[in-house]
Amino acid sequence: MPELSPYLSPAGDRHFDGLADKFAGSLYGGLRGELRLALLDRLLPEMLDLQAQPVLEVGGGLGQLAAWLSERGHAVTLTEPAGEMLERAVEHLGDRPVVCHRLALQSLQAALPGPWPLITCHAVLEWLADPRSALATLAGLLAPGGQLSLMVFNRDALRLSNVVKGNLQKALADRLEGQGRRRRLTPIAPLTHGQVVAWAEELGLCVARVAGVRVFHDYLRTPPEASADRQALLELEWRYSRVDPHWRLGRYLLYTLIRPEEPAS
Repeated sequence: MPELSPYLSPAGDRHFDGLADKFAGSLYGGLRGELRLALLDRLLPEMLDLQAQPVLEVGGGLGQLAAWLSERGHAVTLTEPAGEMLERAVEHLGDRPVVCHRLALQSLQAALPGPWPLITCHAVLEWLADPRSALATLAGLLAPGGQLSLMVFNRDALRLSNVVKGNLQKALADRLEGQGRRRRLTPIAPLTHGQVVAWAEELGLCVARVAGVRVFHDYLRTPPEASADRQALLELEWRYSRVDPHWRLGRYLLYTLIRPEEPAS
């Protein structure tokens, strides 16, 4: 019989109960987490029309993005399916006026239907068994003219990373997905740019902007340690985050998707 993972939901989604410490340490405990947050700090104001509108933050994790949005005047509603992660988010948010719910993405249409003028969903779809249906759910929550800030783990970048590491047979066989077993943090459904664009078109969403997050860092043999070198890497990441072909190999792909205004009757 196949190994049953305590980290998979009945629907086959990867969740992070029991993994909060590992998640925090692996993602945000080093330079790659610093770069991700620093790049989002620069990219989001340029890629989104931010007017202190209400925001639905889907899969809020440890609460960093919810805090960022709240500090800029948005009324934030954060959802997170993992209880341990939600506790960490509440602790991180402190006295910021963020409303938090323990909800899976699939429950949002019934629980928080909106419509929402702004939805953020970063690094969530790649952990779901059916990311296409998840994107359809998000599209259904958007108000006409609403914006979806979507960030996904890039399958093409994962392939290149495996080749750089010498995992040639794995890359050749295209065995890139994680299995959701043990405490490993390889996404179970990394996505390609082509998939996101095709699904958005099917759902009637316009791809307004796209960027790559960490287009260089994850391929370095030795990440920089000196402060000046780390700053130089950040400036390189920023400079080429929206330049073709570099953005296409970002570890994450960041999109602004817009639901068109409904035609006047």
